[in-house]
Amino acid sequence: MTTSRKQFILGSLAATAGITLAPAHSFSQPLPARSSSRMKLTFEPYNLNLKHVFTLSGSSRTTTPVMLTRIDYEGITGYGEASMPPYLGESQDSAAKFLSQVKLDRFPDPLLMDDILNYVDSIAPENRAAKASIDIALHDLAGKLLNQPWYRIWGLNPDKTPDTTFTIGMDTPDMIRQKTREASAFTILKVKLGRDTDKEIIETIRTVTTVPLAVDVNQGWKDKERALDMIHWLKGKGVVMVEQPMSKDDPDSNAWITERSPLPIYGDESVQRLPDLFNARGVYHGINIKLMKCTGMREAFTMASAARLAGMKVMIGCMTETSCAVSAAAQLSPVADFADLDGNLLITNDRFSGMTIKKGKVTLNDLPGIGIKPI
Repeated sequence: MTTSRKQFILGSLAATAGITLAPAHSFSQPLPARSSSRMKLTFEPYNLNLKHVFTLSGSSRTTTPVMLTRIDYEGITGYGEASMPPYLGESQDSAAKFLSQVKLDRFPDPLLMDDILNYVDSIAPENRAAKASIDIALHDLAGKLLNQPWYRIWGLNPDKTPDTTFTIGMDTPDMIRQKTREASAFTILKVKLGRDTDKEIIETIRTVTTVPLAVDVNQGWKDKERALDMIHWLKGKGVVMVEQPMSKDDPDSNAWITERSPLPIYGDESVQRLPDLFNARGVYHGINIKLMKCTGMREAFTMASAARLAGMKVMIGCMTETSCAVSAAAQLSPVADFADLDGNLLITNDRFSGMTIKKGKVTLNDLPGIGIKPI
């Protein structure tokens, strides 16, 4: 394939995402000509084992169910993943039922990404994580066909990735100190709050480290005035941002807090897909984008671009996931103000290698696609 034809394909993908690509000479590898081959989707359930009990304001767990997907095409494989923590309302059974309905062999070319992903989204409502598993695998496959990592296709600078938070879940004071010591390589920590022990948790962490903290309340606070008082107290303890202080179903209280808060307030459970972004403007300073919430990389990129246009801050987050989904999200991290991409570091049985954390910073590699290899 000629360089001009190859650049035309890349330009078409970029135009869909609304970005500007690097000059044609940056892409030195020719693309294989498309044939009459068809894509083949396969999937398998897998359970992630957590290093520690993972406790939020309203639940605890030691495992997370996922569905691993792959799309094969002309000897090339794209890998994807659906992570399904309880609050998403999905399961391995629901994911298998949804994925069994997907017929990718009706499409002759994996680079018809808009057509393919619009079709996948139309099959059934919800099933956001299951849809994300196809989106991620398709992006991985397309990037390999183009022989480029997605951050480069999107025109993003890998040197601009942020440091990632590392999550400290609720626990006993001794375990919180242990978890904090284990996270000594990180430059910012994310602390789960939302119970009557919030101040004790922060004080316990401060006996071990002085690094900046982000806090995630997971809708745990119930009174807006007490929440605002708590935020002022947290600022004095070196906290730099607050995530989802009150219920996603109470936008008025969240907006009241945001208007008065000395710290940036991010919406998480309140902001699932692109339409939620428009309701979040004025309610939060920023949004936490997660592939499992928004159906994958395509919509995540659109949400990040729209948030910037709306004057909002952007955080790129994850669930407990393998390096597959975390590395996919990391491709978008150069546009983020905050990153919470530690899901693969919280498990003991990763199936992939991919993005890494070096001195606390999200570090992308130059592997094509989403930048992973199966272990």
